Amino acid sequence: MKKYTVILAVSVIALVSCNKFLDMTPRDRVSAKTIWNTTEAAEYNINYLYSYIWDINSSPTVIGLTESLTDEMKYTSYNYNALCYIPSEMAYGGQVIKASYVDSYLGCWGTLYTAIRQTNEALNYLHAYGEMSSGDKTRLEGEIRFMRAYLYFELVKRYKSVIIYDEDLSAIVKDKALSSEEEAWDFIWNDLDFAAQNLPVAANAKGRLNKGIACGFITRAMLYAKRYDKVTAAAQQVKELGYELEENYSDAISKSLQNGNRETILQYTFDYANDIVHSFNYYYTPGGDYTLIESKGGAYGVPTQELVESYEYAVSGGFPDWTEWHNPSGTVKTPPYALLEPRFQATILYNGAEWKGRKIEPYVGGTDGWAVWKTEKEPKGKTVTGYYLRKLVDESYDVSISSSSQNFVFLRYAEVLLNAAEAYVKGSPANEAEANAILRKIRARVGLPYVDKSGNDLWKAIVQERKVELAFEGLRYWDLRRWQVSDRDYPEGLASYQQHGLKIEKSGDTFTYSYVSVDEKDRTYSPKLYQFPMPESELNSNSLVNQYDEWK
Repeated sequence: MKKYTVILAVSVIALVSCNKFLDMTPRDRVSAKTIWNTTEAAEYNINYLYSYIWDINSSPTVIGLTESLTDEMKYTSYNYNALCYIPSEMAYGGQVIKASYVDSYLGCWGTLYTAIRQTNEALNYLHAYGEMSSGDKTRLEGEIRFMRAYLYFELVKRYKSVIIYDEDLSAIVKDKALSSEEEAWDFIWNDLDFAAQNLPVAANAKGRLNKGIACGFITRAMLYAKRYDKVTAAAQQVKELGYELEENYSDAISKSLQNGNRETILQYTFDYANDIVHSFNYYYTPGGDYTLIESKGGAYGVPTQELVESYEYAVSGGFPDWTEWHNPSGTVKTPPYALLEPRFQATILYNGAEWKGRKIEPYVGGTDGWAVWKTEKEPKGKTVTGYYLRKLVDESYDVSISSSSQNFVFLRYAEVLLNAAEAYVKGSPANEAEANAILRKIRARVGLPYVDKSGNDLWKAIVQERKVELAFEGLRYWDLRRWQVSDRDYPEGLASYQQHGLKIEKSGDTFTYSYVSVDEKDRTYSPKLYQFPMPESELNSNSLVNQYDEWK
């Protein structure tokens, strides 16, 4: 696959260094003065920085999607490391959770600092050599500073106390001390605030970073920083910019900006014609799509029974009683899939669900098939839970082609609203009326009722809505972690539980559904993981830093 990507219809080059600390190698032989002199040349070079949005979100860890570390998803194979065995091992915890192990599979220190160095170079060269109009220069500075804030956000949410570098390249030294977490959030805020004030609105941005993206991202970053007044203020700005929920939930994810998606704030776009593609569909398409062309692929990661049971009945609301389907010996009663709310239907493919003009067959011997987790070490497209992922997967994807081009949404108005709801509850003083109004709006979109809540009941409602509204959008692992509940017992946290699925067997027209575990032991979560360890390479090269206390 060519590593060329597009953000908001702008071509950018995605060339990411993974492990080097502050790579000093020049990217080309053309002088900085030449390539930062004009608006057109500067924009082309900033496009290079845009690529980090896709790289960080598409591969947030070496092991793949962080959903596999939660109750949402199970990687199917036991035959590989990344995207298969290691996610389960990480979730089991225990003695394996050592600094070197966590850094290898969850850490991004070197990658992020390489990217930060490139943004600081860009800002330095823009100031030194840019001869464009002052308006263009300020706008371009806003783009660069947004990207720097984006990268530092990803760094601080993982490591808390980090080393801060700005565009003063002469200040880069071998030995530099950590700044406090609060100082890091100040740095991020200053960059995002500058971007929000100086970037144009989307209609005038010509596909580049814009004010809505900056304001929307402020609601995410400042939620982590616990600066709740900034979250609610930025959410109000996003609203005033004209963003709103799409009427159809599935359109919020699948509809492109070019086709008028009113909810999307940050969308990364791809294009077959220019070979701007990705491989997401290969990994998550139902295996039967490959079986039908006598090939193998798909279904590396599949939704769990735990996620299925997180959805309510359509129209009336409330949760089904799943007790009958928790029987390891099986039941022939059909699960209430067809009765569940629209977000379930748009997120998960289940037995009998419509897909590409056929019905999904995730049963033993079915077109899609069922595999015993761990025993069948390479399921080759068969599900181990009885489910497949629908959300984010392109139903029009031609599996005879290895690459695909559907767009990806990384920030949308529903998240901004839920960020604001959380901030209203956590702020001082709390504003429960505003939080309730937001939850009512989110649920009304999918036809679910809502009764105002307060106190802990309101908080639980916010947690629930974030889980199902934003499922598979890369947020749940980080939500539980920033709430400091990951080490608590399930369902509040990620400890003392196993993931499950339904083994489905067909006899004539009758299906038997048996409850099965897809874990070999209980999952756990070490409190040490609330702060990732500093890599050994930094400790060896920088005499002014020490390992974080949790990892000593």
